[in-house]
Amino acid sequence: MHHATDTLLRTSLKPRLLDLFCCQGGAAKGYADAGFEVTGVDIRPQPRYPYTFVQAEAVAFVLAHGAEFDVIHASPPCQHDSDCQRIQGRTHPDLIAPTRTALQASGRPWVLENVRGAVPKLEQPVMLCGPMFGVQTYRHRYFETGGGLTLHQLNHPAHVVPQAKMGRPVPPGYFGQFVGNFSGVDLARRVMGVPWMNRDGIRECIPPAYTQWIGHHALTHLTTPAEVAA
Repeated sequence: MHHATDTLLRTSLKPRLLDLFCCQGGAAKGYADAGFEVTGVDIRPQPRYPYTFVQAEAVAFVLAHGAEFDVIHASPPCQHDSDCQRIQGRTHPDLIAPTRTALQASGRPWVLENVRGAVPKLEQPVMLCGPMFGVQTYRHRYFETGGGLTLHQLNHPAHVVPQAKMGRPVPPGYFGQFVGNFSGVDLARRVMGVPWMNRDGIRECIPPAYTQWIGHHALTHLTTPAEVAA
């Protein structure tokens, strides 16, 4: 009898990272660059995803298979909390709480990422912004951690470079926003380090530099012996 997990058998000696709600793989690239073997899960097909991919419902998948991985990252859809969706009155399921519950049940170190609108629902998140990593766009993303993994808040550089207006071409000396129906996909690919993505992937993605930094912390956590309880 063939099980879906047969395809998820370890193919290297690298630690395994499960990337839930993976979209086109911005977070995945950073974790892979940090040294993880990455498996992505998304409810929609993701033909551009550059690593092992499983089409499945993310919360159900992590409840069934989360313990098979060393670290778990989850980016539940942010449409529920994005400003434009609220203005348009659209309703989307709020997956943050059920995702967190599933992550906690895995017994593994985990990262839960979302956008500014979701911050009231996140517990002591760390905020990351492009210039912290030399990425020339302001893209604030918020990362809650658990399962023993902790992150420290980096110093947030002032936004001194002007930002192009949403959807407009990016003038020289400006940062692009790369959201919505933006122009300049090639520029966005270069700025964010996601050359395989199309516009749909870029407008939602986490710049890989963010998760490469998180991934290094996660690897340190995995390789640091737990203190023996007194």
